[in-house]
Amino acid sequence: MQGGQGGQGGEGQPAVACEGVVIRYGETLAVDRLTLTGSPGTVVALLGPNGAGKTSTVEALEGYRRVTAGSARVLGLDPIADHAALVPHIGVMLQKGGVYPMLGPAQVLHLFARYYDDAADPDALLDLVGLSDVRRTPWRRLSGGEQQRLALALALVGKPSVLFLDEPTAGVDPEGRIVVRDIIAAQRDQGICVILTTHELAEAERLADHVVIIDHGRVLAEGSPAELASGTADGSIRFSTRPAIDTAALAGVVGAGTVVTEERPGSYRLLPPAGSSSPAVVAALAGWLAERDLSLGDLRTGQSLEEAYLAITGARPEPVPAASEDGPGASGASGRRGSRGSRGSRGSRGSRGSRGSRRRHR
Repeated sequence: MQGGQGGQGGEGQPAVACEGVVIRYGETLAVDRLTLTGSPGTVVALLGPNGAGKTSTVEALEGYRRVTAGSARVLGLDPIADHAALVPHIGVMLQKGGVYPMLGPAQVLHLFARYYDDAADPDALLDLVGLSDVRRTPWRRLSGGEQQRLALALALVGKPSVLFLDEPTAGVDPEGRIVVRDIIAAQRDQGICVILTTHELAEAERLADHVVIIDHGRVLAEGSPAELASGTADGSIRFSTRPAIDTAALAGVVGAGTVVTEERPGSYRLLPPAGSSSPAVVAALAGWLAERDLSLGDLRTGQSLEEAYLAITGARPEPVPAASEDGPGASGASGRRGSRGSRGSRGSRGSRGSRGSRRRHR
């Protein structure tokens, strides 16, 4: 199988493009006229609650889900009609991999490297993802984070031009997360388009150049993390100090119309009057706390991507799932998609196709 970066797309052409994509499962509308693009050298994060249509969209781009209407293109190719031509140029990392449980990372990577005429060096990939010390440890004895890093290495072994990453840092320890982030950043810097789906909004904020928020199969908002945060910002200032302070007294010092709320013990949100100067409000806050010998911690103006996401979707924070779910028939689906993942992360076309055709919709 011919791998190698660069793919099939023409110069200036998006690496990934969906135009008015509709995906139905019987009477269920999973994706509703969705349009998005991903350029070479960018990380695009798809965010949304369970059942939003993220997985259906990604499956269509990978060539494992036919669109009902609209068009999906990757590197200028139709993922279904041109699947054989496209597969060598994409890498897929999923949460759960169907890696042979008795094989170690070195054996697995060397095996998958043989599928490609121009594969990455398996031993170099082991070093890159920090698995050299466990190179002979059977997959079933690896920690969850080590299994995730092996899945990432498998997605990279064919030198892809487009990477599809599903919850790449799920179950990964802090040191491993840094490794994964650095690898993703390096791929972007090499001109790879990375499509990232995650429920970990802090990770998306760190990694993504462009964020697309999806719900009920539609794009609700898109832009850089900073653009999305500023677009929903209300001027609030968040800070921490001793629990149960006199919020009414603090609001009176800042100015008429100020609202101070203790969101949880010791964590506060201060919403100043419209048109207030942030430096002046922070100075008033700091002075009031100093007069009472109270410490000021975790001071933050503006808002995070998570806060913007919740404002846009009108949702409550979701726990990060053990296996992502997306769409009808989610129960038990992650195992099917995960099984495709190990082979689909750059395995033989026959293996990918047979696995993919049996996957259930999430």
